[in-house]
Formats: sequence, structure tokens, C-alpha cells
Amino acid sequence: MDTLLARIERPLYVDLDGTLIRSDLLWESLFLFARQNPLGFWRVFGWALAGKSVLKDELAARVELDVATLPYRDELVATLQAEKDAGRHIVLATAANERMANAVASHLGLFDDVIASDRETNLSAERKLQRIQGRCFGTGFDYVGNSHDDVCLFEAADAVTVVEPDRSAGAWLRSATKERRLIADRRSRGRDLLKAMRPHQWSKNVLVFVPLLLNQDFLDFGLVAAACVAFLAFSFAASSVYILNDLLDLTADRRHKTKRNRPFASGRVPIPNGIALAVGLFAASFALSALLPPTFTAVLAVYMIATTAYSFALKRMLLIDVLTLAGLYTMRIIAGAAAIVSMESFWLLAFSIFFFLSLALVKRFVELADCGEGADAKASGRGYVGLDLETIGQAGMASGFASVLVLALYVDSAEVRQLYDHPYLMWPLCPLVLYIVVRIWVLARRRQMNEDPVVFILNDWRSQIMIGLGGLLFVGAAYV
Repeated sequence: MDTLLARIERPLYVDLDGTLIRSDLLWESLFLFARQNPLGFWRVFGWALAGKSVLKDELAARVELDVATLPYRDELVATLQAEKDAGRHIVLATAANERMANAVASHLGLFDDVIASDRETNLSAERKLQRIQGRCFGTGFDYVGNSHDDVCLFEAADAVTVVEPDRSAGAWLRSATKERRLIADRRSRGRDLLKAMRPHQWSKNVLVFVPLLLNQDFLDFGLVAAACVAFLAFSFAASSVYILNDLLDLTADRRHKTKRNRPFASGRVPIPNGIALAVGLFAASFALSALLPPTFTAVLAVYMIATTAYSFALKRMLLIDVLTLAGLYTMRIIAGAAAIVSMESFWLLAFSIFFFLSLALVKRFVELADCGEGADAKASGRGYVGLDLETIGQAGMASGFASVLVLALYVDSAEVRQLYDHPYLMWPLCPLVLYIVVRIWVLARRRQMNEDPVVFILNDWRSQIMIGLGGLLFVGAAYV
């Protein structure tokens, strides 16, 4: 009982970044500022040169993080609540800026006091220890932390809780003899990094093989190899942009019922790890593109610029977002043609624009449907409100039907009669595509489809049958 009373009488100091939350408020505020002020982001470098405390203060003055959606560690929060209920004096002690630290403390209602960084002082490591010791007047304290900056506080504290330790904190934990406790997530960091890359989305990049198949060059090993390299290059490029997009959309993702579980939004993968992975994938993508014709590299560069613009601004613009998505899908086909040094067909590009515009509108329809249909309903981070739902549905259906019309005109064109021995065998392609378009919209209106219609089509067995039958029709028209 004496030990319990002594522990309760000692103040408990709790770190914030990486400890109380599975994230870092400096990185969070940097990406939020980049999203809100992409053209003014250059100012960050000047603030950083003035010192870390100045950088944190300037960012805190310009962005407002949604502290209610931050990835808090539930186990630690529950422990702190129990300590508070027992009468423990608990202090939030963090190197985060005081504005953000006070917002977190106010939201949780667990802390009796807050000590944090201000414009003059970055309160980390020894500076934090000195501040705590100055408040304790020679009496003991307990500490909760996670990183190498906390090791000096671990040494000085009477009892320590180490949360998801980094290498330095882990080494201290293994060698320490004082009272200590470990809180750690039992998850595979590698698996979460792979999930952040969204390899399931790579199926979209099979579009680079379309020119190869339509030109009937699938028996040419050299061209097949070039198309495979193009597939990998686009997949790595797309993954790097997915990561950037996730880092820019942390707040919006945390408000979404499923996206909140993404690796960065949930805090399972640290933001610096995501930056390193995105840079590595970007470099690998362009390294692979060097093996292909320069035209392919140019298309890849345009794709990266367009997707980056989409992540920063275009995705929040009414209709511009879906037109951009349709263009990005079509760009994969253009890249496939560039990889095998082939001319793009006007018919193929026209079909692609209308077909993928329909699918992009499906994506927005599903997102908006989840938010409701009233005038006040709004998809987070998008330029649509609930009243737009019917208009989006009508535009999407019309665009899908337009793609079928383009396909019918193509089948009846002189180009098809020159390429295929039995062009009449291609007519059934029209009802096959029509089936896919109508079915996906029916499922969207029934709320029975995920948010990515392209991945849905590639994984849906009925759509796979339609695609397989379409492939057989192409082969029959060319060789039977």
C-alpha cells in the first residue's frame, strides 16, 4: 500500500508525439500546411533555418489540426484515465508547440497541466528534463515516452513506461533495472508499408498492355518485356503518389469510416517512413523508364505531374477531378503505346475517355452516397454536396453509354476491316461493355460496391467473364 501511495503522489509526465498518439504533430502540420498552401510551402524552409521551435510556432499559427481524430493509443489513454481517477497528478510534457499541446489536453481532459515548446524553446530531451526537475523541486516523477530524446528522462524518472520504443529507447529498456513497463503494438511494419503502397491498385496498370494486345504483338517477346517494364514503372509511380495523397489527406481520411484504417491515418506507419518509401518508389519508377523509349519517360513525367496536381488541388474541384481521373486512366494506355513504339488509336482514346469518365463518376457517386443526399451533406475534401448525387449518376450513365457508342462506331469503321479478318465477330463487344457499365451503376445505386470501380471490375467474376468473352471475340476476329 505504501508503494501504491508513493506512486500516486509522484507526478506523471506524458510525452505526446509517438507516445500518446501514433504520429508526430510537426509532420502532421507540415503536410496540412502543404495541402492548404502548396504555393507558399517554400516559407517552411526559412522558418526551419530560424530554428525548430520557430518552425513549430509558425505552423501552429497557420494550421488547425483536428485533434479529435488523431490516432491516440487507446491502451495508454485508458491507463491515464485510471491514474487520474485514482487522484494522480498528470502533466502533458511535449516538444510539440504549446497551441497544439493545449488543444490535445483540452480534448482528452486527462491532464492537470501542460508543458510544451514555444517560439523560443524546443522542449525536448535535456530541456524537457530540466523543466520537469524544476517543477518537482527535488522530488521524484514518473515518465511515459518512446524515443531517443526521452532516454535522459527515463534515466532520471522513478518509474518509466516505454511506448512503441525506437532503437535507442528499446536498448535502454533492455538494459534498465528500474521499474518499467512496455506498451507496444504487435503488428508487422513491413506489412503496413506494403499496404500503404496499395499493390491491389496495380491492377489498374494492366491498361498499359492494351496497345500490345490490340496490335496483336503479344507473341513478340521484346515488346512483351517492354510492356512489363512499363507496368512496373507505372505501378511504382502510382504507389508513390498514393502515399503522397494519403499524407496530404490525413485529416479527411480519419473522418472516413474505412479510410481511417489506412496505415498513415491510423498512425501504424510513421510519416517519415512514408516519405522515404515514396521517394524510393519515385526513383525506381524513373530508373525503370530509362530502359524504355524517351517518349514513355515523358508520358510518365506528365502522369506524375498530373497526379501530384490532383493530390494537391484538382481532387477538390467540381468535375475537374473526374475529368482528371479519366485522363489519368487513358494516360496508361498512351504510355503502353509509347513503351512499344506504337501509334495510339483515336478510337481507343475516345472510348477510354468516356468509359473511364463513367467509372470516375461512379467513384464520386459512392463517396457522396455515404455522406447522405441532403443539401448539407458533403464529401470530405471533395467539391460535391448531397444534392449533386442524381446529377453525378445521370452524367456517369450517359458517359458510359457514349463509350459503347464509340465502340460501335469503331467496330463499323474501315480501320477494323483492315485489321481483322472477321470484323463482324466484334459486334458482341458492344453488349458486353454495356452490361459492365449498367451493372456497375446498378450496384453503385444499391450501395453494393466499393469506392474504386476499376479495381471492382478487375476483381468481379461477372465482369471478368465479360472481359474474357471480349478477348475471345478479338482473337476470333483476328485469327479464325
